[in-house]
Amino acid sequence: MTAIVFPTWRDKIVYSPAGPQPQILLETEKSKALLAGLEPDQMIPEHPEGPAIYHFLEGKGWMIVDGERLAVGPGVTVAIPAGAKRGMQAETRLAFLAVRMA
Repeated sequence: MTAIVFPTWRDKIVYSPAGPQPQILLETEKSKALLAGLEPDQMIPEHPEGPAIYHFLEGKGWMIVDGERLAVGPGVTVAIPAGAKRGMQAETRLAFLAVRMA
């Protein structure tokens, strides 16, 4: 496999009034890496999923993990174990990199 270079994540991110439009960077049978953006006040409802790491690139908002609200912004990384319910709410435009593992 050849490496893929993304000179700036801003060229890949999509902000949409219709909600998150995840842009897949890499996908294997065991993991998926994606970039996504939320407009102000948009949400991703809480849902259970496999283990994942979220790294926030810009904006302000909240990550909700098993009912606990965690403030997120540029540079914050959240590691979530398998089965934990997670969701998100944006205060401003919020961009993040998510790596989900099987």
